[in-house]
Amino acid sequence: MTIKAITDYLEILAPLSQAEDFDNVGLLIGDAQTSLKGILVSLDTTEAVIDEAIAKKCNLIISFHPIIFSGLKKINQTYFVERVVTKAIKNDLAIYSMHTALDNTFNGVSGKMADVLGLKAKKILIPKQHTINKLTTYVPHAYAYALRNALFKAGAGAIGNYDCCSFNLQGQGTYKGTESSNPTIGKKGEFHTEPETLISVTFQSHLESKLIEALFKVHPYEEVAYEIITLNNHNQHIGIGVIGTLANPLSEKAFMNLLKKTFHTQGLRHSNLLHKKIKTVAVLGGSGSFAIEAAKQAKADVYVTADLKYHDFFRVENQLVLVDIGHYESEQFTKNLIVDYLTKKFRNFAVVLSEINTNPINYI
Repeated sequence: MTIKAITDYLEILAPLSQAEDFDNVGLLIGDAQTSLKGILVSLDTTEAVIDEAIAKKCNLIISFHPIIFSGLKKINQTYFVERVVTKAIKNDLAIYSMHTALDNTFNGVSGKMADVLGLKAKKILIPKQHTINKLTTYVPHAYAYALRNALFKAGAGAIGNYDCCSFNLQGQGTYKGTESSNPTIGKKGEFHTEPETLISVTFQSHLESKLIEALFKVHPYEEVAYEIITLNNHNQHIGIGVIGTLANPLSEKAFMNLLKKTFHTQGLRHSNLLHKKIKTVAVLGGSGSFAIEAAKQAKADVYVTADLKYHDFFRVENQLVLVDIGHYESEQFTKNLIVDYLTKKFRNFAVVLSEINTNPINYI
């Protein structure tokens, strides 16, 4: 098995195309065609994690955070990033990062936070824009069934809790082939009218190449008429943050205790308590100050995230309780998520959960 077999499967869960523009995701170090020996999954790639991978005979590290984020202008081992990169290359280790591609996945970082808190009726807090496309094409009636199924198999037609969704309309297509044409139906040089079915399906934008491949493989015409447009619809499964509800409302104090116990925190930073029950909870792993307004608009009782600054706590204006549980603490279960995902597919292959606590922050 090659490293590419693993990364291809990871990109079903978290397509790299849904990462933020500022990010650096994917295979950062290594050759995708290298034979795989073992996988180590970690939140970060530190020198200790490199040593752990070597000791456990893993030649692929799947790290949530990218070790190379901004451009490297030199590699002389004066900075820990340079030392990690050098040591990885010397020991033939590949490093793959998921970061915001996984952040923008419904069952990703924030989804895992919601799961460990036991939230129900989960929804994306901030749906990602321009991730839904629509394909419209025209095909002879006799080929409509086969073409629809091919498009569905390629990933089209999924809307919320439904799949195999399409719109179909009967009509008349016309064409006349030139002397260089080779029409499947009709004769070149002759005007032809063919009963056709208009098929329209929506799909996730990252699946476009797969849909085009399926379309051209099944469609009978020499020249295939089709159009693809980008929709402004909110994507129910791609976006950052999650909002859901507790099965049983808790007092603010009881909810804070739940956070401390669940996320193993040594302290919480929070805004003013409002002396109301906590029912609707918004969560976002990592730095989440940008989503405060979204949490307010969603009528969350509490918003749980990390890396909040002094003035962020003023912004809630007593409309909800804002809680900072710490960056590492909010994302700590991400590596478990990745391991669980991989082991369901690759049951007979070594997928190792890193034992290194990479949290750089200590408390006293």
